[in-house]
Amino acid sequence: MASPVLDTDRSASRSAAPSAAPAPPARRTRLLALPEVRWAALSAVAFLAAFPLDLAGAPAWAWGPLYALCYAAGGWEPGWAGLQALREKSLDVDLLMVVAALGAASIGQFLDGGLLIVIFAVSGALEALATRRTADSVRGLLDLAPAKAVRLTDTGEEPVDVADLRVGDLVLVRPGERLPADGTVLDGAGDVDQATITGEPLPAAKAPGDEVFAGTLNGTGALRVRVDKDASESVIARIVAMVEEASATKAPTQLFIEKIEQRYSVGVVVATLALFAVPLALGAEFTETLLRAMTFMIVASPCAVVLATMPPLLSAIANAGRHGVLVKSAVVMERLGQVDRVALDKTGTLTEGAPRVTGIRLLNDTETDTVTESEVLSLAAAAELPSEHPLARAVVAAARERDLPVPAATDFASTPGVGVRALVEGRKVTVGRPEAPSDTVREVEAEGRTAVVVTVDSTPVAVLGVADRLRDGAPAAVAALARLSGTAPALLTGDNEAAARRIAAEAGIEDVRAGLLPEDKVAAVRAWERAGQRTLVVGDGVNDAPALAAAHSGVAMGRAGSDLALETADAVVVRDELATVPAVVALSRRARTLVVQNLVIAGVCIGALVVWDLAGHLPLPLGVAGHEGSTVLVGLNGLRLLRESAWRKALAAASG
Repeated sequence: MASPVLDTDRSASRSAAPSAAPAPPARRTRLLALPEVRWAALSAVAFLAAFPLDLAGAPAWAWGPLYALCYAAGGWEPGWAGLQALREKSLDVDLLMVVAALGAASIGQFLDGGLLIVIFAVSGALEALATRRTADSVRGLLDLAPAKAVRLTDTGEEPVDVADLRVGDLVLVRPGERLPADGTVLDGAGDVDQATITGEPLPAAKAPGDEVFAGTLNGTGALRVRVDKDASESVIARIVAMVEEASATKAPTQLFIEKIEQRYSVGVVVATLALFAVPLALGAEFTETLLRAMTFMIVASPCAVVLATMPPLLSAIANAGRHGVLVKSAVVMERLGQVDRVALDKTGTLTEGAPRVTGIRLLNDTETDTVTESEVLSLAAAAELPSEHPLARAVVAAARERDLPVPAATDFASTPGVGVRALVEGRKVTVGRPEAPSDTVREVEAEGRTAVVVTVDSTPVAVLGVADRLRDGAPAAVAALARLSGTAPALLTGDNEAAARRIAAEAGIEDVRAGLLPEDKVAAVRAWERAGQRTLVVGDGVNDAPALAAAHSGVAMGRAGSDLALETADAVVVRDELATVPAVVALSRRARTLVVQNLVIAGVCIGALVVWDLAGHLPLPLGVAGHEGSTVLVGLNGLRLLRESAWRKALAAASG
């Protein structure tokens, strides 16, 4: 049984025939549908309304209720979660922040407490939104497979639910319909658009004995397919499972962070209680002791530490966004600068993802014997003009780029898996796949191009070489990624070896791994990760999603990327400019440098204030001034990355 070469590099759904069914609509949770987003928005609005009134010296009745609303809206959920954690004998930093905010409010520092509440509420909302959008995309992928199928029985056709199909059933797939299950073609022929599953840039010709996949789109020609796998074992289902599994492998890092939070929270609470209870037990005055403990709670609170990390990373995110790179979170921006291995997809990532005519080889000895290159292309474009096949569009586009005339064609006919034929200016023109490989056809295919034979009046006159084209700036981007990571990038693709090596040679990549299934890409990424290499995967296809999720960091090409790849990836190159990938890696490294600087500043300031409060008598106004001063200082330092010069420096660092 012939097995198609899988390429996970492309994903956008395309019509293989005019009657092709559109891709199912994506399931996407509305922003305000999430309670975390609604509460965070209410908290932020209340804070922004109270803040100017407080600064202007308005009476407390004007801004007090607004601060109360800010505290309640943004703090009730983490506070309740913290209380639930206490029942499990666990103390998290969210509860500590609520307590610190309430402590600040109890001694009149409503602004400090409100800022803490808003920061943590917004952070929680963004995390909830990212999690829900990824889940939406994974569930939406399952909608690629139709809900109904036509099962063939001894008595005729029987509409059934896809869930009721069993291994061995025979199903009928008409033109324009999606395949209901993974299986084998038993009868019929047609071109099947497998872009949503395999990423192949061109529809694959299917004939008896060929394998097909659930969710792919049948073009012209009816197919009778034997079901070979249950729905739970289809390629789509395996992709979903791999994405979920790979996402779960990040849990150990999260657990480590939670342990740090736990220790910090316990330490601050114990220290605050001790600072209040011990002096009180020794006869100290109550108000002074409480004021000192509250001062400690304020100066020990991690406002400066939070802002030490966020402004540089958020400024880098905003700067990258202005230049066409959407980085989904501050955590992602920090991780991008840690990569030391890069793996790139081919079609749609290194290449443009659309077939183009890259060469014309005449089969006659001289151009005057039969036709010239221009005449061949003009005749072929005329014959292909009525066709919707991607190869046809490539031929027509090539003729128009040369400003060649495209005569009207009559008696047009299309044969699935073979090609088209038409009568053009009294000449019988056929354009399609070669019936038998000639030396010229072998040479074209050996170069990694698709061979298309043009026949005029039953005589083969030329072979068109059709291939994807390398993106502008791809070699420079590959070289920059090699410099930044310290390791030569690798090419991971499901395309055939010849096509992969042709593109790799043009891009300057030596490590080429072709003919890969989705699980093969994941295996390669995990092997690098086990070897201690933090891997950055750049791709755009549905089947890239497992590798994007398994990698240390994932970047998706946004213009033609699949919904699943865009949601699974940590960052999205909106305008498909490959040169921005190394630039954002360099920007991330600059942001991480500023984070370290800010953490040092914040740590020194907090440490000094805490020691002052413990060893001497730190006045509350001075404690607040020192705490807020360090916060403002690290914030301003981080905002330096908002400047345009920061992006120019990142580009310069990427270019060496």
